[in-house]
Amino acid sequence: MKRTMEHPIRVAILDLYEGVANEGMRCIREILKEFNHPIQNNIIWDEFDVRSKFNLPDLGYDIYISTGGPGNPLDSEGTDWENAYFDLLSQLVSWNESPYNTEKKHVFFICHSFQLACRFFGIGQIIKRKSTAFGIFPLHQLADVKDEMIFDGLNDPFYCVDSRDYQVLQTDQNKLSDMQGGLLCLEKERPHVPLERAAMAIRFNPYMIGTQFHPEADAKGMSMYLMREDKKKTIIDNHGIEKWESMIQHLNDPDKIQMTNRHILPNFMKFAVSNIINHKGI
Repeated sequence: MKRTMEHPIRVAILDLYEGVANEGMRCIREILKEFNHPIQNNIIWDEFDVRSKFNLPDLGYDIYISTGGPGNPLDSEGTDWENAYFDLLSQLVSWNESPYNTEKKHVFFICHSFQLACRFFGIGQIIKRKSTAFGIFPLHQLADVKDEMIFDGLNDPFYCVDSRDYQVLQTDQNKLSDMQGGLLCLEKERPHVPLERAAMAIRFNPYMIGTQFHPEADAKGMSMYLMREDKKKTIIDNHGIEKWESMIQHLNDPDKIQMTNRHILPNFMKFAVSNIINHKGI
């Protein structure tokens, strides 16, 4: 039986961009618009400006998608908006841990939100990188997480859009295991660089998961971004013409960014919606 319009699947988008122009929000909206589920296709969503307007949802939503955003993920410690954001996460964890709540709340964290979630759960060290990570890079799933549902249908390696000045290191594997989570993948191998590889995706618990990269990024938006004269110049000045040309080439390959865009967040949505419907018995 399909969910009726009186009982749609409700999604809360937690906008952490603080008013900064971005492609992330557009991409998330597009994924939700195009999401197709064999049982129902009734998805509605609301957007909450967490950092600029101190606006957060209540527990009346089924699914929460928390975006990327600008700035240092350590500087917000103790701020009113972050305290409220972490309070929401605490409420979501408590809801999911209660045996009386059979219909769980599902959460996906992207980039800046991923770093905040790592701080919230206390499962890694967040530090500034020696240089900005920017580009389209291959990622391999870790060998012991091959059954992770968000990677279903992806190639190995799969490709991601990476844009960050900070990173998560020294993940606490024992704590993640106790939380019924785990480390899913690390940044690409660099044999010539004697540095620890950063965490790129983590399952925090059965209902909360996140990626350091941008799984929502699509080829259309990235192409428009890279073709802008100011952005092209910035990339070439900072990373060289080869980096810019490589990114354009990857964007034209349907097995790279578009493959990631069409699988990771849609897989998360498919799992969450199926879980919600099954537990409602509808």
